[in-house]
Amino acid sequence: MRSDITFVFGPTQCVTVSVTVDISDASVHEARRWMDTTWEDMGCEPVRPSGKVLVLDKILGVTEAYGFTALSEDAAIANDLAEKIAMLLGKTSITVDMPGLRVGY
Repeated sequence: MRSDITFVFGPTQCVTVSVTVDISDASVHEARRWMDTTWEDMGCEPVRPSGKVLVLDKILGVTEAYGFTALSEDAAIANDLAEKIAMLLGKTSITVDMPGLRVGY
């Protein structure tokens, strides 16, 4: 499946990455494991007062931890994150909106 992921950090700070991924139980499981591990390794914090962390929260946290500079200057990082997001959400067009703190598709 082809998926276009746009990371929005501000009005003039956007990065769009197009990836082709295999959506299978194994790839989704691997993407979830990667996101969980990366979330922890980068020291991301829950955004909800309850401490409950949803997959969309992890996507926002990891995207914020990488930041605009890493995603715009390092294609390997941007592609890796975009692939994992595409596998997790299974959508053809995804927007990670950091100012709005939302993931849309």
